[in-house]
Amino acid sequence: MAGKLSTHVLDTANGRPAAHMRYQLFWVEERGEVPMKSGTTNADGRADGPLLEGERFGAGCYKLIFHVGDYFADIGHPDARRFLDRVPLVFVVDDATKNYHVPLLVSPWAYSTYRGS
Repeated sequence: MAGKLSTHVLDTANGRPAAHMRYQLFWVEERGEVPMKSGTTNADGRADGPLLEGERFGAGCYKLIFHVGDYFADIGHPDARRFLDRVPLVFVVDDATKNYHVPLLVSPWAYSTYRGS
């Protein structure tokens, strides 16, 4: 059974999905970070499909960077980039046969995440 990695971003300041937010995914290793995927969230605040799945999804350390400053500036929020600009989430996948869902709940001033499935 193969697992997959997915994400979803919710704009908690406005109570809606964070549509059109740019994200970048990296594989993290001792020598540095290897770009894996980048894109923007859809109207529901989700990537259009799994970020990784199948043979491309393995155990190890990953980093997701969300461009929250650009998102809040694009929607005209007055506090855009006054505190948060990019939110980096570094996390470990220890069993790539499982699903890892990495949601981000974000405002211009704070963020939260957790491991979903």
